[in-house]
Amino acid sequence: MLRSLFVPLFFAFGLNVLAQSEPPPPALHEYKGRVIAQTMHWQGAGWLIRHKRDREEATLKMREELKLTPGMSVCDMGSGNGYHTLPMAQAVGEKGKVYAVDVQPEMLDMLKKRAEAQGISNIIRILGAPHDPMLPENTCDMILLVDVYHEFSHPEQMLSGMRKALKPDGVIVLVEYRAEDETVPIKPEHKMSKEQINKEMTGNGFKLVREFNELPWQHMMFFGKSAS
Repeated sequence: MLRSLFVPLFFAFGLNVLAQSEPPPPALHEYKGRVIAQTMHWQGAGWLIRHKRDREEATLKMREELKLTPGMSVCDMGSGNGYHTLPMAQAVGEKGKVYAVDVQPEMLDMLKKRAEAQGISNIIRILGAPHDPMLPENTCDMILLVDVYHEFSHPEQMLSGMRKALKPDGVIVLVEYRAEDETVPIKPEHKMSKEQINKEMTGNGFKLVREFNELPWQHMMFFGKSAS
């Protein structure tokens, strides 16, 4: 099928550009001792924008900790229907941009409608591949991943692609449900411990540069590029 050969589709201010993607290597079901979770289906997207989400996860506080400023170029990896993408776009302003990457076109369609309804036009939607974020190299000040990294079927390839997309002083921000806390009401395969996060990130060319430990359910860890 044509779509299997030309996966990533970029949407920027009405401009569509088709880019070729190499066939992916076999998907993993386990990585460094961790079971990889299945990706949330787009039909469950309503859960992402549930009214009680901020109360449960302190999402406003989480975004404050990103310390976004006007003019920044950032990415919402696994953007879904834009719960975090839209306020991020407002924070970086008209001179900034947000790359919204998702592997499900239906999610990006929902994001487009929500952005148009709010008059937001500085979002670049990218239909990524499971093994390639399809981000331009050396463009991102920050890449945010909220409860999505643990679903990557090709973690090493995705981390490599994101590492290339970061500017020299750019950071990846992982927000993941705490595996160490049994009271967090999430299935075990959708949780990660700090130890596991550090093992995977440091093994793929990153170093921990900052943490925020005051979210109700999640770890929030900032990683920059390591020298290796």
